Parts: sequence; C-alpha cells; structure tokens
Amino acid sequence: MDNRFTGVIPPVVTPFTAAGEVDFDSLDKVVEHLIAGGVNGLFALGSSGEVAYLTDAQRDAVIEWVVKAAAGRVPVLAGAIDTTAHRVIDQARRAAALGAEAIVATCPFYALNDADEIKEHFRAIAKAVDVPVFAYDVPVRLGGAKLGCDLLVELGKEGVLAGVKDSSGDDVSFRWLCRANEAAGHPLQLLTGHEVVVDGAYMSGADGSVPGLANVDPEGYVRQWQAYER
Repeated sequence: MDNRFTGVIPPVVTPFTAAGEVDFDSLDKVVEHLIAGGVNGLFALGSSGEVAYLTDAQRDAVIEWVVKAAAGRVPVLAGAIDTTAHRVIDQARRAAALGAEAIVATCPFYALNDADEIKEHFRAIAKAVDVPVFAYDVPVRLGGAKLGCDLLVELGKEGVLAGVKDSSGDDVSFRWLCRANEAAGHPLQLLTGHEVVVDGAYMSGADGSVPGLANVDPEGYVRQWQAYER
C-alpha cells in the first residue's frame, strides 16, 4: 500500500475574487494554512474545490498553483472530473504533467453506464496515466449512481484503483467496503469524505479522511487522526 495517501487530506477550497476569477493569492494562504495545520496531503479540484465551475484552463492553473505552493511538503491529489473516460484521461494526463501525484475520478455521468462499463472506464483511465487512480464515490453528484463494494475491491485487486474517496454518506456501505477490502488483503486505500463521522470511519477501517471542514480547522482533524493512530 502506498502510504503517501493516508491521514488527513483536505479537499482544498478554491477562492474566487469578487469578479469571479480564481484568487491565487488567497489559494496560497489556504495551502499554507492547511500545511501548517499538519495535514498529510492536499486534494485539489474536488467538490469543495469548485471543480464543476472551472474551465479546463482554470483547472490546470489551480493544480499547478497548489503543487507549487505545496513545494513537495505533502502529496497533491487532483480531481479529473468529467463525463466520459476520454475526457477524464485528457484532464488526468494534464494534471499528472503538472505534478499531481494521484488522480481522483468519478464514474461516468450524463451517459448512463452499467457495472461492466464502469469497470472499463476506470481501467482505461489507469492505463492512460502513470500515477495512482482513486475512485470518487459521490452518488449525489452523479444522479444517484453508487459504486458497488464488489466492483471497487475487484478493481483494487487488479491494480486499477489505488483507493476510494467515499463521499456517499452511506456509513453501512462504507463499513462493508472496509471489511471486504481487508478480506482481500487491503488493496485499496479508503478515504472517507463524510466529515462529521470521521471517527467512526477510522474505527471501521478507513485509511484517512478528506474533510471539507479541515479547510477551517485542520489541526482538529489532524489531532483526531493522530489519536486514532495511537
């Protein structure tokens, strides 16, 4: 297991100016605030990072800026969120070229896909990039599409997925995923995005958290992770 992607990995908020442009000076301050708080990594271009509202050029600029601001102190994961594998691959390759150390991608959306097509979606992405790929399970953003436990563990055992960022809010499903992952030899790093039940997720077997509220109180989430490790 790649231990770079454990612990507290906040989804970095993307600040805007009053004119609606990315506020890079404030983005610098956010990154410094998070790293000073002791976080273990940074996730750029998640939902809290306003990924849906940015142009491709803005997405690239945010990744480049966060990577530069992090300056190797913590790893940077980047969201490559788009409708189909071809579009995700294009964004994922650019993100990796800009220094992202892992890619976070959802299943396809808008175009409806069955389980076998979703597997091929993630296989195509993983084959196209040389960095780890995390599945982003966020049904509320995907028309209710939930990534199944068996599908995720299968792709983990294949080496297609390095992990899962679970923002489903389904604590029972997450617990079953943790159990299945452990039974399979722990091929996946499991990160919870359910920020108000992080303690329970850790006790269920999560390897870390991606809490939006850590943008406000990184130290609190870091203390919680350290307490769990102890």
